[in-house]
Amino acid sequence: MSAETATASDNIHRFRNNGTAIKDGNQAWNAALEGGLIDIRVDYDANGRLRRLDGHRFVNLCSCSYLGLASHPAILEGAIDALRSQGAMDLPITRIRLRLNLLEEFEDELTKLMGARTVCAVTCSSATAGVLPLVASGHMTEDGRPRVMVFDKFAHFSMNLIKPICADETEVLTARHNDLNFLEDVCKKKERVAYVCDGVYSTGGSAPIKELLTLQDRYGLYLFIDDSHSLSLWGEHGQGYARSQMAEVNPLTTIVASLGKGWGTSGGIIMLGAPQFEAVLARFGGPLAWSQGLNVPSIGASMASLKLHRTPELGRLQRSLRDNILLFDELVTTPERGDGFPLKVIRVGEAEDAVRASAGILERGFYTSAVFFPIVKKGEAGLRIMLRADLTPDDIRAFAAAVHEFVPHRK
Repeated sequence: MSAETATASDNIHRFRNNGTAIKDGNQAWNAALEGGLIDIRVDYDANGRLRRLDGHRFVNLCSCSYLGLASHPAILEGAIDALRSQGAMDLPITRIRLRLNLLEEFEDELTKLMGARTVCAVTCSSATAGVLPLVASGHMTEDGRPRVMVFDKFAHFSMNLIKPICADETEVLTARHNDLNFLEDVCKKKERVAYVCDGVYSTGGSAPIKELLTLQDRYGLYLFIDDSHSLSLWGEHGQGYARSQMAEVNPLTTIVASLGKGWGTSGGIIMLGAPQFEAVLARFGGPLAWSQGLNVPSIGASMASLKLHRTPELGRLQRSLRDNILLFDELVTTPERGDGFPLKVIRVGEAEDAVRASAGILERGFYTSAVFFPIVKKGEAGLRIMLRADLTPDDIRAFAAAVHEFVPHRK
């Protein structure tokens, strides 16, 4: 074997391995399919319930519409009004060529609300795919020099997916979850470092934002934060968990988030601490450059949601969500108990046990996500749920009773 061949072989599967993921994960996915937990066909029914083809009605405990805004009348009307005003579904061309005034107006208002230049992407994943390689190559900072990319072990798959692309630009490392000692050691050894993490993680818990900002001040650490699971839930105007802990989004910070969760609409946003790089991002940011932007109904619905974020109703919904989180935490023990976040993972153990429990709970009227490898570690399968502001106390109590029935020794 030549040295060139050996080197090429050594470099494969450094950041992803489809063979292992599919071989080890497909058995659980097949069990979930056989258990009627995936590929379910549904319609919306009364009171926000879903209805299966066989007529079974249930509450979706995996909805990321944390404030219940996905069905808010004002947001639905916003989508309809935008369609009527524009007379089209979309402007089918990249935003770098042409951009609707309606989108420009929305981004300007978002910028005011977030206190940082904020631009839209068709999804949060496309935002991530556009920004991260430019952070790695150094083109989102003034010095234009590559940065060592440190990914948190629990960073969402949408970020981990971009690791190989970043590795074509710079060195890529993976840190144990929230391991600030490892991160600081890298900062001491390397002149330019970027850290990639979630603000609130999709499998529970959060990033230590204050401590990360301290490292940023000390070492010039660049922070890339996906705060999709907290947008709208934190802050006076719903700026999100990470943004609400920052006096400003400084030039060494980028925050991305989904509009398809708490915000109640669709699409993604990018809060730019260094707005002067918006043009580079638009021209060289991968899917941001070649994909279309938000479609017309999404812009209209999102503008309606933005207006709602400036009213007292947002605070009322945030309080309702907190009350529901407190009630659930009283009834069901999870590792996330008391953290104030709506994402909970009820640990079960083996994948087949999680699938069995989820199937039983579904027949009691509540859909949960059975999560297993590669979503979580082997042997740590569980039921992931998302609490919402529009759940009633009776919903939560009935769900807790179902959990106690199907998950042994769960208090």
